[in-house]
Amino acid sequence: MKKKVFATVLAGMMALSLTACGNADSTAPEENGSGTQTAAGSYTVGICQQMQHAALDSATQGFQDKLKELITADGGEVEFEVENASGESANCASIINGFVSSNVDLIMANATASLQAAQAGTADIPILGTSVTDYATALGMDNWTGTTGTNISGTADLAPLDKQADMIQELFPDAKTVGLLYCSAEPNSSYQVGVIKPLLEEMGYTCTEYAFADSNDVASVTTSACASSDVIYIPTDNTAASCTEAIRNVVVPAGVPVVAGEQGICSGCGVATLSIDYYELGQLTGEMAYDILVNGKDPGTMEIQSLPTATKMYNPSVCEELNITPPEGYTAIETTAE
Repeated sequence: MKKKVFATVLAGMMALSLTACGNADSTAPEENGSGTQTAAGSYTVGICQQMQHAALDSATQGFQDKLKELITADGGEVEFEVENASGESANCASIINGFVSSNVDLIMANATASLQAAQAGTADIPILGTSVTDYATALGMDNWTGTTGTNISGTADLAPLDKQADMIQELFPDAKTVGLLYCSAEPNSSYQVGVIKPLLEEMGYTCTEYAFADSNDVASVTTSACASSDVIYIPTDNTAASCTEAIRNVVVPAGVPVVAGEQGICSGCGVATLSIDYYELGQLTGEMAYDILVNGKDPGTMEIQSLPTATKMYNPSVCEELNITPPEGYTAIETTAE
């Protein structure tokens, strides 16, 4: 009889012990109503944004919104450490080193210089780039296959360059000269100019490159471009995007229209663009981050993603000042009244 009572007590103690152990693991997966497991967890994500301007800001916001939405839906939580490098590559390196020291779970590198700093800073922490034009160029990779084979993946912001060349011909068929205005310090810009220049030359345009080293000589180089160009093309260039007011102050009085590679530049100084939605690009990057953090995907095997569509857009105020009427099929860029 005593043996039976002891066995019963022991079984009860073991059950209590197992229950206590189960409650101690607050991150253990729990079953939802459908019987499948949710992947609740707590994550810290470091975001290094190369500089502040509309396109990059939108990508960062889209990334945060989507990743938070997906993780909280699983019962988890995510904390973001957002740092802006103010256009300085050295600041990108310092920010990345800080993320590595604090051992964040994932780094989101917004724009090329941020991605290059992240590549140099860690080979272990997963990295996702966004607002990057060409990953092979940015990462110095030959024989590009669409994946990096490293701890890096991400999303690309390049709208089709052949379609951008077609846009210039559609809008300005009588133009003879196109000035290609970009920052020589940005490899993504050099890549785009190298692709679109021969396309425009095949159409009969005479193309001349006008490269500025940094924001200090944007106005002077733009002035030179205006003196010899019927049209100016600006690719998705981060330095140009941060200097649109200076560019506009030159091109509009000179009467030279700008066709831009993305909406942010166009809204500041251009007449038209073929642009992606950077908020949606950030959301796509957030979905990739969820797959890495929660589903355990290897970024080295994840193909670089891009948005399937780009939209023809025009800037109503600059078009009005230059007496340009865009053809049908262009969407007006909404601007905030000052």
